[in-house]
Amino acid sequence: MRKIAETTRTIAVVGLSPNPDRPSHGVARFLQSQGFRVIPVNPGHAGQQILGETTYATLADIPKDSGVDMVDIFRQSEAVPGIVDEAMAELPDLKTVWMQIGVMHADAAARAEAAGLTVVQNRCPKIEFPALGLPRRG
Repeated sequence: MRKIAETTRTIAVVGLSPNPDRPSHGVARFLQSQGFRVIPVNPGHAGQQILGETTYATLADIPKDSGVDMVDIFRQSEAVPGIVDEAMAELPDLKTVWMQIGVMHADAAARAEAAGLTVVQNRCPKIEFPALGLPRRG
């Protein structure tokens, strides 16, 4: 967990809502406040600004040079395999696949791990990262 928090720079948040009352928005806002760049992915809001960043419809739409090294998934577990496959195919800097609380998929996690990625399931960075006691990024 510490390595993820210390080395991650840019996080694509799949399912990021523009609604500040939604958990995805609160987590993404927290990540930004800690110095991470957050790239929203939500087909229903593609082209719009969420938290000051352009929203993309899919992971494949994110520019390859964006440096996305972590994908944080706010979707139903059934959607995870497609998201993981797309992330592995389209994000050349990807190092971590993170599935939020309640989101798990053993087969997709195994594929990602076999490809050398770090996988976290059923956890939230807004809970896990502060517990590490790391300073905010500058």
